[in-house]
Amino acid sequence: MKEFLIILFSVILIDNLVLSKFLGICSFIGLSKNLKNAMGMSAAVIFVMFVATAVTYPIFYGLLEPNGLSYLQTVIFILVIASVVQILEAILRKAFPPLYQGMGIYLPLITTNCAILGVMLINMTEGYTFLQAIFSSVGAGIGFMLAMFLFAGVRSKMEHSDIPHFMRGLPITFVAAAIVSVSFMGFKGIIENLFG
Repeated sequence: MKEFLIILFSVILIDNLVLSKFLGICSFIGLSKNLKNAMGMSAAVIFVMFVATAVTYPIFYGLLEPNGLSYLQTVIFILVIASVVQILEAILRKAFPPLYQGMGIYLPLITTNCAILGVMLINMTEGYTFLQAIFSSVGAGIGFMLAMFLFAGVRSKMEHSDIPHFMRGLPITFVAAAIVSVSFMGFKGIIENLFG
């Protein structure tokens, strides 16, 4: 159980996909203006990561690797992710039309979100068992959600701040993202002391 907690807390806090590996920045910057859309996108990313891991893991270890076809993993993973996103998009369009409209172009872009593909590839290169890969994927999704939630709060505060004209818009957004990213570096020592 300890190793699962280490994997979970590590991908949420230390190896956060957005704040330390800088994967999934497009949706992180694009959808963090509105907390509702940020949380909707985060829930979609968690769902896609979970389902894609559950599907790609047996394909990789049951079909690709035994037959010497592991070089096809990226193509297969993208096909699986695209299929899961299409299913999710249909569900959101029918069940949650306002959320679907709010996510706009970013929902189909989950297919090419490098954070999701990155998690699939990290799980395979780390040699995780199926359960470890699931923990890693869900934890990475929760880490994505945490980053989105925190940054949505920071951006809402920035809207009411007196920011110099030359820093308004994207420049101050990147500076704020860098500061949030640096703040996550402090978690490394805490996790090592808890589980070390």
